[in-house]
Amino acid sequence: MSTPEKCACGNDDEDGLIERLEEIISSYKETPGALIPVLQATQSLFGYIPQKAILKISEILNEPLSSIFGVITFYSFFSLKPRGKYLIRVCMGTACYVQGANEVLTALQQQLEIKVGETTPDKLFTLDIGRCFGACGLAPIIMVNDDVHQFVKSSAVAKIIKNYRLHEPKTVEVQS
Repeated sequence: MSTPEKCACGNDDEDGLIERLEEIISSYKETPGALIPVLQATQSLFGYIPQKAILKISEILNEPLSSIFGVITFYSFFSLKPRGKYLIRVCMGTACYVQGANEVLTALQQQLEIKVGETTPDKLFTLDIGRCFGACGLAPIIMVNDDVHQFVKSSAVAKIIKNYRLHEPKTVEVQS
């Protein structure tokens, strides 16, 4: 089942998104094992899983809050805090670490001026780490959303970030 995406115009308010979420949750109400797909839809809709949404999911699916929080905190995909448009994850598995992932992570922190778990002030990037992405022969690896960057060197970090910034629409101030 496809889920409605967040409006690209930025005009969706939280109450409007909650109404859309209620429709999604209701469509899964009789489906066994619905919690993870509902959480995925929630994250897709809001960009994270807000408290208000968790309460709505609990109410409609009749799931205990402890179960919902257990799933959210178990899977690293889910976030209770707003994330940037681009989630950058650095693999810190053994092969990536040995091949220089720590230097790549340091370069990302310097370039973005944030620490692991933080989001840039412009809400464009969130920096995170992962334990193993299962592609050790391509180490070190970073993922930017679903894009995999392989054999990454710390010297390439600025260029990678610049490429994502270039895809952002420029705002033009109109003089009246």
